[in-house]
Amino acid sequence: MSEISYQAALEFAAMKHEGQVRKGGAPYITHPVAVAEMLKERGYGLDYQIAGLFHDLLEDTDATEAEIAALGGEDVLAAVKLLTKTPGYVMADYIASIRENEMAKVVKAMDRLHNLRCAFEAGEKFRRKYINESREWYMDFAPEIPEAVEMLEKSLKN
Repeated sequence: MSEISYQAALEFAAMKHEGQVRKGGAPYITHPVAVAEMLKERGYGLDYQIAGLFHDLLEDTDATEAEIAALGGEDVLAAVKLLTKTPGYVMADYIASIRENEMAKVVKAMDRLHNLRCAFEAGEKFRRKYINESREWYMDFAPEIPEAVEMLEKSLKN
């Protein structure tokens, strides 16, 4: 169980993502917040929500493993590390590792779902790549993902 509150975790993540923006121009922190909210709506506890807030910290900020462990605990750190793409990663290994950790898998499912729902503002090339990657690797991560992929595909036909 995490030692900090959701609010403290949010403040840390917001500070680390400060100045970063999403493709549509929104502050980047809106993405981890949305992932955490999706986890909460589905009944996942504080540790999962904090992992949702922290899921991109190692990959996209100067946050350290020690900071994440101190704030979120070892289970959160383990999930965040699995969700972090490292240079030269192999997608099959990345996905296989995530599948072995329930927290990482659920956070990745909500991350992918939120990104699919937001990809409409991205260019056609990115949307096609994201659809193909989702079809190949993520369709069974959450029941809503196939529908989100289909909706994004329809956007290419308009």
